[in-house]
Amino acid sequence: QVQLVESGGGLVQPGGSLRLSCAASGSIFRINTMGWYRQAPGKERELVAVITNSGSTNYADSVKGRFTISRDNAKNTVYLQMNSLKPEDTAVYYCNLRHPSLRSYDYWGQGTQVTVSS
Repeated sequence: QVQLVESGGGLVQPGGSLRLSCAASGSIFRINTMGWYRQAPGKERELVAVITNSGSTNYADSVKGRFTISRDNAKNTVYLQMNSLKPEDTAVYYCNLRHPSLRSYDYWGQGTQVTVSS
């Protein structure tokens, strides 16, 4: 089993910054992809950014140039630095850990609220 614990959400004004963290514990495969997804009210969950254990990244077009995903493999932790936040970034942000070929190895955190408002 794997547990994911997120932190760092909150309320921020437009143009501000937040940093999300997600620490994984339990049975962690060395080869994995960690990432962030978000879900706004009335919308489907969508990819924000993902990063492989080797450091390859992928971002949603809506966050490119504003958000940066990184990870510390020694700590099994993934981060999301969010800059120039916009009201449309408001959502619950979920951490995800998955194996590239084992479909059953797919875990989610409990979610952390990010609200961008003046």
